[in-house]
Order: sequence, then C-alpha cells, then structure tokens
Amino acid sequence: MRKLILTALVAAIALPSAAMAQSAGELRRDRQDIRQEQRDLRQAQRYGDRRDIREERRDVREARQEYREDWRDYRKTHRTVYARGNWNAPFRYQRFAVGAPIRPAYFGQRYVIANPARYRLPPAGPNMRWVRHYDDVLLVNVRTGRVARVYNGFFW
Repeated sequence: MRKLILTALVAAIALPSAAMAQSAGELRRDRQDIRQEQRDLRQAQRYGDRRDIREERRDVREARQEYREDWRDYRKTHRTVYARGNWNAPFRYQRFAVGAPIRPAYFGQRYVIANPARYRLPPAGPNMRWVRHYDDVLLVNVRTGRVARVYNGFFW
C-alpha cells in the first residue's frame, strides 16, 4: 500500500512538470514560426513583388495570432498560475505606458519576476527585467529605467 501511495505521489508531481515542459516547447516552436515568417517577409520585401509581400504579411499576422490564441488558452486553463494572491506594493498603483521612465524602487529585486517562462512571458534581453506592478507586468530596461513593454491586468 505504501508503494502505491508513493508511486501515485511521484506521478502527481511529475505529470504537471512534464505538461509544462510540453507547453514551453510549443511556445518555443510558435516563436520560431513567427521568426521564420518574418524572415520570409523581409526576403519578399527585397526580392518579391507586391503580391508576395502581401502574402508574407498575412502569414506573419496569422502566426502572431496563433501564438496569442495559444497563450490565451494556456492562461484560461492555468488560472491558478496567474492568481494575484495577497500581494501589494508599498507604493501606490500607477498605470505605466511604453517608454515611460520608472523609478528604481519599482523594479527592485523584490518585484522582479525570476522565472518569466512560468507565466509564458518571452525571455528578457540583456539589461531587461520583467517586473510585477500590482496586477500588471512590465518589461523594464534597468539601465535606462524605461518601460519597454506593458501587460495590464496580467494577474487575476
């Protein structure tokens, strides 16, 4: 009986991580598809005619739309990952826009999202950090203190 319980416990722990790895692989493939479509578009802009460019633009739009739909579906089925919980910052809520300057207190170590892949966010580049600000997620350039991307209402 003890072995059965241990086996069930191990399976319960291993299956969600395997499912998460699979979804991360799908996410990576979707991003690769988008990059490939963008390369095809650049190629068409250099050497193609108007019809080729129009078709490639449509392909890029469709690839991006598919990526967004996959992300939305993932978010709906994994609501607990995006649960806000009991989280408040010691400063007032402020809605940020792309390009807005942000004080270093807002992107301190306490607010940095250490594992953006958990939320299916794209990896942050050099000198960039994903930061939680109440229910929003901001991509901040830590060198300049400017907001590069904003997802308002990211957490439930």
